[in-house]
Amino acid sequence: MDTEKKLTLVTRNTQEIVTKDELLTVLETTAKPRAYWGFESSGLMHIGMGLVCGGKIKDMVNAGFHFIIFLADWHSWINNKLGGKIENIRVCGEYFKECFTALGISSQKVQFLWASDLAKDIEYWEKVIRIGKTATLQRTWRALPIMGREMRLSDMETAWVYYPCMQAADIFHMKLDVACAGIDQRKAHMLARDAAEKLQWQKPVCVHVPLLMGLQGPAKTDMEFDENKTINLQISAKMSKSVPESCIFVHDLPEQIQSKVKNAYCPAKEVKTNPVLELAKHTVFTHQNSLTIERPAKYGGTQVFQNYAELEKAFKEGKIHPLDLKNGVAKALVKILEPVRKHFQKKPDLLEKMLKIEVTR
Repeated sequence: MDTEKKLTLVTRNTQEIVTKDELLTVLETTAKPRAYWGFESSGLMHIGMGLVCGGKIKDMVNAGFHFIIFLADWHSWINNKLGGKIENIRVCGEYFKECFTALGISSQKVQFLWASDLAKDIEYWEKVIRIGKTATLQRTWRALPIMGREMRLSDMETAWVYYPCMQAADIFHMKLDVACAGIDQRKAHMLARDAAEKLQWQKPVCVHVPLLMGLQGPAKTDMEFDENKTINLQISAKMSKSVPESCIFVHDLPEQIQSKVKNAYCPAKEVKTNPVLELAKHTVFTHQNSLTIERPAKYGGTQVFQNYAELEKAFKEGKIHPLDLKNGVAKALVKILEPVRKHFQKKPDLLEKMLKIEVTR
């Protein structure tokens, strides 16, 4: 595969590349570049993680990257995920492996690595300290929204302050060329790039994807996660596993998917803050080449859209009714997620353990 095709794979469906010139250099000069995505073990996997992040991971693998899925157990522990119980966190990490495998991202294609494996190495902690010495406490505090914490919090655990420095150290200790994440992780990546410049380490290229909006639509909040109003809105409105009715889990049953999408916020002709259109853009069209909208002949008949731009234009002009859009998107997601349902029907143990943790925590 030539460099141009690799560049197209890596950059498509992203919100930001820091920087594209540096990415091009990596692709031109490194035979097997290294990239990663870090995930807190924090609960059931929804399609923002499984299909948006998973789709980009597939792109990176197809572009020739050695890709690491980083199971951030220490980070989850610091962030008090799953009750702050490390045994629950480890179960969740193993469950994530099964989800990714069911989505076509197996250990034959990527490397799964635990944060605790890095934490055993004293040189890792030396990097954490060195990074901490390059940044002011205020700068580190500003990066705390990577934990899903609001910037204005005053009652913080001391351990939280380690988190951004650890996230930056992860990148350097794994000798990564590229760090991938949602746009909400931008500050941690900029902290890593600033530290690299001061310490004369290799700067990571950063690939940021958009955050998938929750099915409830745009959130009205005065919480401050980021000074950038656009990013702050994305973080505030993002799909959250803690609000099950507003998210779609990768192993949801067909009737659950259909019900959730049917009840989703989807105002007619509105394209800017429409979670159903976002589902089409960031999940359906990244995993299949078209979207079929089935309708009776008296309402225009069945229509097949070959790309998202066509769909958005038709919806904005009122040519597609919200209910028809919902039905088409739901049917597509049922098909895309079928391998995950079949996988857990054959191997239900980890999913059952996760469901029990969700009930008891």
